[in-house]
Amino acid sequence: MPENTTVQMLPLLPLKNTVLFPYLMVPLSVGRAQSLAAVEAALASEEKEVVLFAQHDSNVDNPSRDDLYAVGVKATIRKMSRPTPESMEILVLGTERVALLKLDESEPYLRARVTPMPLPEDGGAEVEALHGALIELAGRAVALAQPGAPPELTRTFATNEDPLRLAYLLASMFSLDAAKAQALLETPTRLEALRLTHTFLTHEVQVLELRNKITTEARTEINKEQREYLLRQQMRAIQQELGEQGGEQAEAQQLREKLTKVELPDNVRKEAERELARLEKMQPQSPEFNVIRTYLEYVLELPWKVSTEDKLEIAHARQVLDEDHFGLKEVKERILEHLAVLRLNPEAKAPILCLVGPPGVGKTSLGQSIARALNRKFERMSLGGLHDEAELRGHRRTYIGAMPGRLIQAMRRAGANNPVLMLDEVDKLGRDFRGDPAAALLEVLDPEQNKSFRDNYLDLEFDLSRVLFVTTANALDTIPQPLLDRMEILRLSGYSEEEKMLIARRYLIPRQLKQTGLTAEQAALPDETLRKLIGSYTREAGLRRLERTIGKVIRKVALRFAEGNEQPVTLTVDDLTEMLGPEPFTPEQMRRSMPAGVATGLAWTETGGDVLFIEATLLPDGKGLTLTGQLGEVMQESVKAAQSYLWSHAAEYGINPMVFRKSGVHVHVPAGAIPKDGPSAGVTMATALASLYTGLPARSDTAMTGELTLTGLVLPIGGIKEKVLAARRAGIRRVVLPKANQKDLRELPDEVRAEMEFIFAEEIGQVLEALIPRITRHAPASHPFHHAA
Repeated sequence: MPENTTVQMLPLLPLKNTVLFPYLMVPLSVGRAQSLAAVEAALASEEKEVVLFAQHDSNVDNPSRDDLYAVGVKATIRKMSRPTPESMEILVLGTERVALLKLDESEPYLRARVTPMPLPEDGGAEVEALHGALIELAGRAVALAQPGAPPELTRTFATNEDPLRLAYLLASMFSLDAAKAQALLETPTRLEALRLTHTFLTHEVQVLELRNKITTEARTEINKEQREYLLRQQMRAIQQELGEQGGEQAEAQQLREKLTKVELPDNVRKEAERELARLEKMQPQSPEFNVIRTYLEYVLELPWKVSTEDKLEIAHARQVLDEDHFGLKEVKERILEHLAVLRLNPEAKAPILCLVGPPGVGKTSLGQSIARALNRKFERMSLGGLHDEAELRGHRRTYIGAMPGRLIQAMRRAGANNPVLMLDEVDKLGRDFRGDPAAALLEVLDPEQNKSFRDNYLDLEFDLSRVLFVTTANALDTIPQPLLDRMEILRLSGYSEEEKMLIARRYLIPRQLKQTGLTAEQAALPDETLRKLIGSYTREAGLRRLERTIGKVIRKVALRFAEGNEQPVTLTVDDLTEMLGPEPFTPEQMRRSMPAGVATGLAWTETGGDVLFIEATLLPDGKGLTLTGQLGEVMQESVKAAQSYLWSHAAEYGINPMVFRKSGVHVHVPAGAIPKDGPSAGVTMATALASLYTGLPARSDTAMTGELTLTGLVLPIGGIKEKVLAARRAGIRRVVLPKANQKDLRELPDEVRAEMEFIFAEEIGQVLEALIPRITRHAPASHPFHHAA
């Protein structure tokens, strides 16, 4: 066909957010000046033809060639109306698909050179199948979108024999977005057009089904609520006729009866009366109804003026404490002191105790014994990992699901205002953006403030001053100082091997035998076996692992009896290897001979004490100080201070000063995988270095501990009991301690003090003379910068 018959120059009308399809009639609103001029030009022509192209971006008011899609539709204007001088309403009918060849952007309107794009006419089985599926899908979509739609509408789809026209009709009916509609218009084949329409329509059906489901569920819920409301109204009317009370009225009446009977402080009663009056006037369907009812139940169940009677018999309390725990003399004495004070002054404030010690020494169970000795209720609250202040103080009632804090809940469970309340693991409190629980405890653990503790949920003052607070911790380092200042610290040290033997005989073995159903005659643990169990299968200051290991051994014996054995079993040391496997711990033993540069130190750990061997060696032609063994900053500083002291006093101890300049030193502290820190290794570091520099070995039968200053003073340290017990376990019977720690020997068991030899030192020279017998100490030389007058 010649070009002049196929190519036309026609006014162009750009479309925003819509696409016109061939054979379809669409109303359009025209408002842009260019578009109004284009329509007027088309109406002035005989054919009244105009081409319509969709815009890529609807925000562009004056589109250029790049702003328009390449494929559009030629249409005739069938009807026009002008509601205002600045706008126009037209009705257009798409006649054929056209392609844009050129755009003339000269004023006053856009003109487009277009060429026809014939519609595809391909067929086949797949086209027929998609045509049928599309008719069925369209029927479902119409039924979902307009449940009351006339059946003629569905029949219209079935009578439409041209599948492409059906696709265009459905796309226009269900308002596809411009990009999808344009893609449908540009399809080169019927098959592709039907596939696109089927995909779009399937998604539309799914959306309509989901929307109908949501609407149906909402309508059902509304109908259910209306039905329940009508039934409640009818039930209320029937109850009024019969003179009976409704459920909510009965609840309010029960709360009022409780309020009459319970003994409350005046301010609490006034608030409870006010809330109860609100409850009686409130509809039970109101969200506030359950909130107020729960609040009143908490208020009425709290022990505002209810307390248990203390049993103030000193002998009975001592007996109870001794029955439950071995040793712990200081803690038991403190409890008995409080009992004595209560006998003389019943209104005395309860102490706030903090039990500090390694795991497994009986801190938590001691709280239960204290409650039993005093005849008080016991409540335990674990603070480990707690990081939300509201857990302690509660949430305000304005929040959904608000509850009182754990302190008030504990008081409610106790049913008395003077229980023993244990705050376990106070050293493991968390802290983040939700608040600082340790700061909330400042009020709780202050006797001057806790008499008027105000929970956020109750918003009423509750007296906690009669509560005996007992907190527990493994270490004090992580507890804030203001909180620590409010508590009375009682330290629980680890147990010696003899104490563990006695505790195992008195408590652990009988308890495990009872749990397994065996008798003492059926399973016997001689002292030798028990000592092996303690020394080689457990390494701890407490007793938890020991009890688990004893339980495991006794269960092995129980298995033998369950399998038919009837003979009593006496467990030997060899049986332990068979039952428990190889020894997991090899106790650090005293080294029988030590080369120069090695010294025996003592360390404190959270699980008790331990023996450390400090090893030092010279590095010829080396420089500086090399430290290994995962030493912390404080321990590294101790090594440097010891080296500086010996360097400055080299002449006094007969050390050649050149060795400091010409040789490096490597100090190692096994075991290398275990981090170590603290100042108490100062004297041990000095001894190892002095032995290295002088070439004289230190005594292998002596261990030491103490902090060293740069001037050679030996300062006191902590953990004396644990360290001495560690030395004893390693077979060391001679220990050098700071002079200021002599008073701490009272903590040691009598048999340990009798076995051990203690040497007390005030300065490092005394330590070196005790550890390196052949060392010669000369009178200190005068300082090179000091001159006689």
